[in-house]
Amino acid sequence: MSTALNVGDKAPEFSLQNGQGETVKLKDFRGQPVILYFYPKDNTSGCTKQACDFRDTQPAIKKAGAVVLGVSPDSVASHEKFATKFELPFTLLSDPEHAVAEKYGVWVEKSMYGRKYMGINRTTFLIDDKGRIAQIWSKVKVPGHVEAVVKSLS
Repeated sequence: MSTALNVGDKAPEFSLQNGQGETVKLKDFRGQPVILYFYPKDNTSGCTKQACDFRDTQPAIKKAGAVVLGVSPDSVASHEKFATKFELPFTLLSDPEHAVAEKYGVWVEKSMYGRKYMGINRTTFLIDDKGRIAQIWSKVKVPGHVEAVVKSLS
């Protein structure tokens, strides 16, 4: 099930657990921009590079008053280890049933070596302070992506 979201749409609400097992809701961040990024898997090369890029640009993100939320199907325990290992100063959210990924239309059929499977289409949403989608980056290529997101905050 894929829901096509567009710029200007109200961002679908969600409630997921972070690496500490605490519940985090999108509405908790109303009043500030949210960089919501969906990624396939903790500790894989592209996902690690993307997370570290977000980590390394935290000063600019904080200066813009924004917050970063990373979402993948990984477990709470996996997120905690990943965040600790790479000193990630932002929240990773566990979506094991991919319910939120489906709401955002990023849980899609993928293909590798001729094998078809369901997975995350690496996508970033910039949600404005009123909870509306301000920008969407779909099928993200990691190099240069975080810089583009940060630039869009200014």
